This record gives sequence, structure tokens and C-alpha cells, in this order.
Amino acid sequence: MRSAATLLGFALLAGCSAGPDFHAPAAPESLRFTEAALPDRTIAAATPGGSAQSFVPDRDIPGAWWEVFRSPEITALVTQALQANPDVAAAQATLREAKETARAEQGALFPTLTGSVGVQKDRESLAGFGVPGGSTTYSLDTGTLNVSYTLDAFGGIRRQIEELHAQAEYQRFELEATDLTLAANVVTAAITEASLQAQIDTTRDIIRTDTDALNMTRQRFTLGGVSEVDVLQQQSLLDAQVATLPGLRKQLQQTRNQLSVYLGLHPDLYSAPTLDLDRLALPVELPVSLPSKLVEQRPDIRAYGALLHSATAAVGVATANMLPQISLTGSYGREGNNLANVFTPAGIVWTIASSLTQPIFEGGTLSARRRAAQAALDVAAAQYSSTVNTAFQNVANALVAIERDAETLQAALEAQKTAAASLAVARSQYAAGAGTYLNVLTAEQSDFSARLSLITARAARFTDTVALFQALGGGWWNRTDVDAKVARCCGVFP
Repeated sequence: MRSAATLLGFALLAGCSAGPDFHAPAAPESLRFTEAALPDRTIAAATPGGSAQSFVPDRDIPGAWWEVFRSPEITALVTQALQANPDVAAAQATLREAKETARAEQGALFPTLTGSVGVQKDRESLAGFGVPGGSTTYSLDTGTLNVSYTLDAFGGIRRQIEELHAQAEYQRFELEATDLTLAANVVTAAITEASLQAQIDTTRDIIRTDTDALNMTRQRFTLGGVSEVDVLQQQSLLDAQVATLPGLRKQLQQTRNQLSVYLGLHPDLYSAPTLDLDRLALPVELPVSLPSKLVEQRPDIRAYGALLHSATAAVGVATANMLPQISLTGSYGREGNNLANVFTPAGIVWTIASSLTQPIFEGGTLSARRRAAQAALDVAAAQYSSTVNTAFQNVANALVAIERDAETLQAALEAQKTAAASLAVARSQYAAGAGTYLNVLTAEQSDFSARLSLITARAARFTDTVALFQALGGGWWNRTDVDAKVARCCGVFP
């Protein structure tokens, strides 16, 4: 009866776990991301990539969000990158490792059963028994099953398992963050490549035009219609524009080299065609998630939430290590000096034992470890808070960029139109003898700068959109390869 009562007491103790229980931090109470309320839509500009974009509150994000640009080339690049990038492969392997580590620790909740078989033959002297020169030889055959079990009376093992599962969850969202970052980087690099190619094409057009102007100026100089200064000024302008090409080509090739690495290739193996900036579709409706949902959508926030969970469980492990450790052991087997004796009732042997170990003096080690675990929990809480703040900043920055870069594009378009008109007037006046050649050169330079600025402003509209989708989490919960239990955690998603 006393043994039964003792075991019952142990079972009741096993229902509790030492240390604090983890509770997910509350979602922020912010009602919007930006300091001022967003407009319903951005302004538009009458140029490719200049469509007005509307902000749609609480709009869900597609899993393959990069398809909103309606570019088969971008979709193919992202798909290949997600399949072949070694960083993704490493993140997947790390997740598998974390899962198996947690699974291995679960075995500590169950008894350990081992079996052993032994055959022993001994020869002993009988001199100690008064038989000089006498000896005896005997054999011992044994077969034993050994059972050991550590009773998790204070939940230390369960807290350890909880900690490892939280670390696996961290790796799960690190994988999602890797996928999201990679997809965003690929799309941004492809848009940058298209922008650089457009700038190169425009620069070549301007060089051809200015080369024709230089040839004409030289002819007029030969006929005495202009001075040598006009020729040199035109040559200087042309040389300056030619000098910009190597830098643009360098950036273009380096961007393609980076794309090859994203796709898991060496640069010499990358042969994808450059995107045409004019063929990209700017999405006219942009999702703006509720601030309260961002903590569930952002993989980095979910990852740091898992680290906070892991640190909380580690405090429980450190606490349980300061409490008594209860172990039960037992064995059952048979032994005899030959096989016939082994299988008789007299050959049965067994043992059963229990032990309780309580740390009494550890030189302050266990207490210091618990304080260290508590400090680590404080670090994890601060890092989680910082990650949330940064996430809100990312979304706010993307929203502001979308709004203001739409205004920049409109202004750049007007500036380009004005520069083109000014150049036409300057050339007309110079041809009629009413203007100086310096006016023509100045107008040409302004037109050149305005055309390149317009291309850059157009590309910014697309990269701003990429930044918004990345800042909002990228819609990973709508992908088919994501565990539904993970995607619908805490009842946030339908």
C-alpha cells in the first residue's frame, strides 16, 4: 500500500511542469502602419508602369505573389531559384535536423528496455578451501531484460521537448523567411536588370543622335558656319555620354551574375534573356494587411516568437534540474550453469529498484544556470519586440515609397516632356541663327538626364511593390507546400 501511494504521488507530481508557461505576445493595437492615413490610391502617370495603385485594406496575399506582375520570365526565375538555391536547401536540411532532434528527445518520456545475453566460463582454484592443487571449472549462461525509467515528476523532460519543438518551429519560419527573401531578391534583380538595359538602350539612342549632330557640326565648321569651339563642345558632350555606357554595362552584368547565384548557377551558365521593362504589368490593387495580422504573417516575427517560446521552456528545464530526480530500474532474466538449468524455475532472477536524487550543494551552478536562462528569456523578449518594430517600419516604408514614388514618376515624366520640348526649341532657334550652340548642348544634356531619370522612376514603382509584398509576409500561408496547422496557427487565417 505504501508503494502504491508513493507511485500515485509521483504520478500526480508528473502532471505539472516547472518554470513559466509560454504565452504568445499580444498583437500590437496599432490601427495603421503610417503616421498619416494612406490615400485610397496613388496618382497616375501617362507612361508604362505609371498606373494608379489602390490600397485594399485586409486583402489577402497570394502564395505566388510574384505572379501579379504577369511576367512568365519572372515566374520562371523565382520557381527555379526556390528549387535550386543552396541556401533554401540548407534551410530545409536544418529544419529536418531540428525536427529529428525534437523527436529523439521525446523518447526520454518512455522506459528504456535493453536485452543482454552472456556466456561465461570460469576456472577457480580450490586451494582456499583446503584442497591443495585442486581447481574447478564452471560456466554461467545468462539472459536478462533491463528496464529503466526516469519519472518526469517536475516536467524537466517535457520542458526540454517543448524547447526543442520551439527550436524546430524557429527553423520552420527561418525556411519561410529564406524563401520570401530569395523570391523578393530575384524579382528585384530582374526589374533592376530590365531598368539597366533600358538605360543602356536609351543611352545608345542618344549617342547615335549626338554622333549625327557632331558630324553635322563638323560639316558646318568646314563650311565656316560654326566655330571650332562648337565642334569641341559637341564632341565633349558625346564623349561624356559614351563614358556612361561602361558603368551601366558593368552594373547590368553584375546584376545578371547575382541572378545566376540566386538560381544556384555559376555566372557562366546563366543565359536567361533580359526582361523588357515596358512589358511588366504594375498591379493596380495592393493588399494592406491589418496591423494585428502582421505578427502572424511575417516569417521573421514568427521565428523570433518561436525563440521566445524556446527560451521560456529553457527556464523550466533549468528549474527542474534543481528539483529531485526520480528513477526506476528493474531487470528480469534467467541464469544457470548450463542451458537446461536456465529454463527451470530456479534459474529466474530479477531486481527492482528506485532512487531519488536531490542536488544539495553544486557550488551555485544550478542557480546560476537558471538565472542565465532567465536572462536569455529577457533577451529573446527584447529581440521579439525589436523584430515587430522593424516589421512595422518595413511596411510603413514600403507604403510611403509607393505613394511618393508615384508622384516622383509623374514629376519625372513632366520633366522629360519639358526637356524634350526645350531641346526641340533650342535646335530650331540655333538652326534659324537666333540661338547659341551652347543652348543646344545644355538642352541635350537635360534631355539625356531626364530620359534616364524617367526609366529609374518607372522601375521604382515595380520594386516598391515587391518591397510591400515582402514586408507583409509574402503570402506563404496560401502556398500548397505549407503545413495547414502552421498556416492557421492561432485562428488568424480562415
